[in-house]
Formats: sequence, C-alpha cells, structure tokens
Amino acid sequence: MKFKLGLSSLAAVMAIVLLVSGCTPKDENKGTETGESSGAASSKVFRMNISTEPPTLDPAQSQDQVSFTVLNGLYEGLTRKDENGQNVPGIAEKWDISEDGKTYTFHLRTDAKWSNGDPVTAGDFEFAWKRALDPELKPEPSAYAYQLYYIVNAESYNTGKGATADQVGVKATDDHTLVVNLNSPTPYFLSLMSFQTFFPVHKSVKDNEAWAANASTIISNGPFKMGDWKKNTSIKIVPNDNYYAKDQVKLAGVEFYEVADSATELSMYQTDQLDWAGKPTGEIPADQLEGLKSSKPDEFNQKGIASLYYYLFNTTEKPFNNEKIRKAFSMAISRKDITEKVTRAGELPAYGVVPPGIAGEKEEYRKEIPDTFFEENYDDAKKLLADGMAEEGVTKLPAIKLTFNTNDNHKKIAEAIAEMWRKNLGVEVSIENQEWGVFLENRNKLNYQVARGGWGADYNDPMTYIDLFTSKSGNNNTGFANKEYDDLVAKAYASTDAKERMSLMSQAEKLLIDTRAIMPIYYYSDVFLEKKGFKGIFIDYKGDIDYTRGYYEG
Repeated sequence: MKFKLGLSSLAAVMAIVLLVSGCTPKDENKGTETGESSGAASSKVFRMNISTEPPTLDPAQSQDQVSFTVLNGLYEGLTRKDENGQNVPGIAEKWDISEDGKTYTFHLRTDAKWSNGDPVTAGDFEFAWKRALDPELKPEPSAYAYQLYYIVNAESYNTGKGATADQVGVKATDDHTLVVNLNSPTPYFLSLMSFQTFFPVHKSVKDNEAWAANASTIISNGPFKMGDWKKNTSIKIVPNDNYYAKDQVKLAGVEFYEVADSATELSMYQTDQLDWAGKPTGEIPADQLEGLKSSKPDEFNQKGIASLYYYLFNTTEKPFNNEKIRKAFSMAISRKDITEKVTRAGELPAYGVVPPGIAGEKEEYRKEIPDTFFEENYDDAKKLLADGMAEEGVTKLPAIKLTFNTNDNHKKIAEAIAEMWRKNLGVEVSIENQEWGVFLENRNKLNYQVARGGWGADYNDPMTYIDLFTSKSGNNNTGFANKEYDDLVAKAYASTDAKERMSLMSQAEKLLIDTRAIMPIYYYSDVFLEKKGFKGIFIDYKGDIDYTRGYYEG
C-alpha cells in the first residue's frame, strides 16, 4: 500500500507537555447528538494516535500510512472498500467495463459536492490524475505516479517521452462521465479507484502550491473535512455537511494525536484520552501485550495483515553494491528470535516479498508459492561475506550505519539485528533514528546504507508488492534496477491469464530475493486496543483503518 510507519519515541518532557496541553477536553467528547443505527447512537469524537505529523496531505504527494490515515477521511475516490475488501460505489454510482477489459466508463453521482459546496465533477478526477502524472509537479513529482501507468500514455507523459497531458487516456466527456482507456486488461484496476493517488483534488490547488499545508485551504470531498490542525500536536477532522451520504457519518469528528512514545500512548488510552491505541499508526509496548490481553480481553485485538517489514540495502554504494555481501547480511539474522523475543505480537518470519492474505490464482498466493527462497545459515553467511569483501578488495568492512524512523519497536529490532550482525559476521554496526519526514526524504534520495522499510498492499494482488521494485517505481528506494525483473513485470501487466500472471510474478519475486536488494524480516500482525461502544471501525486486510462509517453505541 504504502510506507508503514510504526511509532516513535520522544523525550519525556515532550510527552508530559502533550499529555497536559494536547489532549481532548473531557466535555468535548461527550455525546451531544443522536444518530440512527442499530440502537441509541451518540455522536462522539473518535480519538486515535498517528504518532507523527503527516509529511503531506496532498493525495498526489502522499506515500505513507500516516498521511493515508487522515486522507481516507477527507477524500473519496470513484469507489470505496467495504469491511470485506469489496469494491462498492463511491463518487461513481456505477461503471461499465468494455468486453476487452480496456475501457472503463464511470458514471458519477450528481449529488457529490466538495466541502465548499462546489459540485464534484468528472473533470476534477481528470485534473487530479494528470496532476499526479505531471513530471513538473511541485514541490516534487509524485512517487506514486507509476500507479497510473496502466492508463494509455500515462507513462510516456510522466517520463517525458513524447505524450502530452491531453493524450493521456482519461477524459471527462461531461460533468458526470469519466472514460478511462487502459494499455491492457488489468483485473485489479477497479480496486485502485479507492487508492489515494486516484482521489480527486479541487481545481483551486492550481493557484497555491502550499494548499495542503494549511487547514483553511484544504477543500475535500469525503465524509469529513478539515477542522483544527495544531502542527506537530494533533489534527481534527469534522463531518462534511456537503457529503452525499452525510446521514451515514455518525461520528462528531476524528482527532488524530501525534504522540511519539508508545508508553505515553498507552497511558492516554488507559486514562480515557484515546479511544484507540496501537496499529496501524500507533504502538503498544511489546512488554505490555500479554498483560493487556489478559486484563482487557474485550478491548484487545490482534489481526494478521498483508504487510511486510523489511530492511533496504543501498545497492548503489559500497559495500552493498556487492550481492554476496547483501546475501551475507540477510542470512545472518534469526527472524524467529526477532518475532518471538523482540516484537512478540504474532508476526511471521518473512523470506519473500508478498505476505499471506494476498490473492493468488485460486487461493492465497503465499499458499500456492511458498516463500522458500533462502534459509538463514551463519556459516554460509560468513563465507559469502569473505567472498564479497575479496571481490571488493577489502579485508575489513567499515562500520555499517542502520537507519530507522524514530520508534520504540524499530529501535529494539535494530538493536537486535545489529547485535546478530556483530556476533555472526564480526561487523560493527551503528544505529540511527530519524524523524519520519526526514527519514523518508533521506531514503528517497538514497542517503543511507541500510534502512528500515514497511509496505502494505494498495490492492489485493501480488503486483502491489512486485512492481514496487521496478526501475520505474518512485517508491523503489534501493537503487536496484534489473532489466530482467522489469521485463517479467511488464509481461505480467500485459497478461490476461491468471496462471501465467502468477508464474511471472513469482519469477520476479525469486529474482528480487536472490539478489537481496532488500532483506525481508517479518509479515506484520496488527495489535490494537479499542474502547467499548465504538462500532463500524475496522482494520482491513492490508492493515488500514476505516473509521468513516464508525459510530458510538453506549
């Protein structure tokens, strides 16, 4: 889906300040209205933690789970996802697909409006998609532009290879009809319509490059609109009275706190300052999990999700330009020890890229194609390291720097892996934490040696993980570029045969793992606490939270 955050740690004084001055006053969260649901439903503000300031609230620029969590309340695409992950009508009330699977015609509802009262039109979608493809987009081109490459001439326009914006295969034929022409049939294209890069944006953004940095200039079309934004402290969104289904919005608002320390987050939950603690954008201290499972059985939740935790190697610089050295580092850790002794939340050791829960040809991809691509072996790792250093003409590696975004769990994992590398390979490792926005920028610019990564599904198909590592992907932050890999992905894009597609993607996955451009560590499991009384708020198969139809029933 996008980069997964995990949580951060702050100095104690900052945590205290936040607890004293940043929490929601108790009387603000009392039920003041009555809605209609399966019983007496009070309109309450739902309070959760996102741990850090979103790097951006521009759908075209966003690439991380923190930003997505807020954006999913502010905007709505042509479709939505229900609790079962099925596509349901969003701004489009219906659609037609041509017999050859290459033309989608979306019919927009006539009562869709922006939060300022302007009508939402097909032209807004055409504008937004072409804006995301614009190679001159400011402040920087969209990292997710490649997700639109399924559309005719989208790649050519985005990469400056001849096509103009007018030649891109998305056209608003009138205010309520959007016609999209694809290069080839894409079985999961409809699923992408609820993904953030495909959200519409109001055309007023053309005149203000900084529009997404100020609550007063964010005009949205979703169930909620911007309320109060206290930078680096909290964001509050409130119901959008112009939303076409405003009667389905039962919450009085959603308040996102930016609390970086997991112990502080848990304390806020226990003292009724949060209604939700933990994943997807928060963290519960690992040493508290067993106790909470026993003491709060009605509030404690644990769910396996389709997401991957991994480390990236910067393959463009020594020593990780050497494949044998990358393999050595990947083989010299114990994933079992990490999941059972460090994270302790039900994660599964990972030896591939595609996690469980993603559809394959007839059943789950991971059941059809097990991730038996390699095994951990410390003796073999030492030999590979020695061979790799010999190829590079060195007898000793300089200290390796391992970078992660500030987070209690990431720090513990980094410390454990650094110690495994010291013990099993004899290399010195320093670890460094960075604030989320700084970390993303450094990783995007390949300003690291080894860095933490996390990826969740954008749609339910292995391709959401496989095409991440093509040379065309704006989210490929490894420097890995392999023509054979790109060709396998291109063939899978073009294929309409499910069996052939899965075979091509499994070949690509094996090639990627064989080169060890990344080091898979584990497949995620989400653990979270939810206060009694809240209904209709759920974590989907890929680990994203949906609060848009939530309500409180006390």
